[in-house]
Amino acid sequence: MKQHKLGHSDIEISSVGLGCMGLSEFYGEPAEESEAIRLLHQALDRGVTHFDTAEMYGVGRNESLLGKAFAGHRDEITLATKFGPQRNWDTGAFLGVDGSPENVQKSCEGSLKRLGAETIDLYYLHRVDPKVPIEDTVGAMSQLVEAGKVRYLGLSEAEPDIIRRAMEVHPISALQTEYSLWSREPEKEILGTCQELGITFVAYSPLGRGFLTGQFKTFDDLAEDDWRRNNPRFQGENFEKNLKLVEGITAIAQDKGVTPAQLALAWVLAQGEDIVAIPGTKRLKYLEQNVGALDVAFTEDDLSRIDAAFPMDAAAGTRY
Repeated sequence: MKQHKLGHSDIEISSVGLGCMGLSEFYGEPAEESEAIRLLHQALDRGVTHFDTAEMYGVGRNESLLGKAFAGHRDEITLATKFGPQRNWDTGAFLGVDGSPENVQKSCEGSLKRLGAETIDLYYLHRVDPKVPIEDTVGAMSQLVEAGKVRYLGLSEAEPDIIRRAMEVHPISALQTEYSLWSREPEKEILGTCQELGITFVAYSPLGRGFLTGQFKTFDDLAEDDWRRNNPRFQGENFEKNLKLVEGITAIAQDKGVTPAQLALAWVLAQGEDIVAIPGTKRLKYLEQNVGALDVAFTEDDLSRIDAAFPMDAAAGTRY
């Protein structure tokens, strides 16, 4: 497993981490707790040290799962969690975003309790609250660092001006944003901003929410309770157009003797030395594939073929 220095920090994280959201919610039936813990332990055995969760995933259940799984391994991993989006703790209903200093403190205390931890390694603002100046939110987050409750700070889905304003308040070590062959928007400004400011870019959904793996052939391949059924890129004509794009990527992957998922993930990692990725999975087979993507090397011809097969803004449909 390749290691990567995390932004403005003194720790290293695995270049391929694990996004844990799907273990508890959104992508069909949640994993059984015993199977989820088994997967998390197997990820650690294979060199994955970077695990990403959030307060909202499973309405706290995902954090509790990771807390239980890594109770005896905290010094072996970098545990990242996020706050901001609010949900009803009984019904799960979404209630908007709260980046107020009061919620910063409240959310951190809740996450620490569920994680069974004294300190959170990397604490993200999950979504920027337009009602609260970023200086106020990050100022409150920096107090958590001073109190020893958080080690390093991150932002998620933040624009360059927000990142720069946040950096003036406290060092930002990571910027997490969706990035894959079908979500290449970060190439326009975000990647350059992160590189300039010494911020590690953490790519979430590097496999296009699973679409780039080639496993979906029809809309009905999605479980009835899978939230992707409501995602524009998985619907109607968009699905068919995106399927054609994936077929082009699959052909290139076959030529290289790798899976489409490995090609897509390796492509993300090849876009910069300051980029890491957190693909999510509930299955050991796909975990193995994701780790194997680190062995994929590209020639200039490979990269040109991939860019021609899946250029920027080629995906049909919006991200959300």
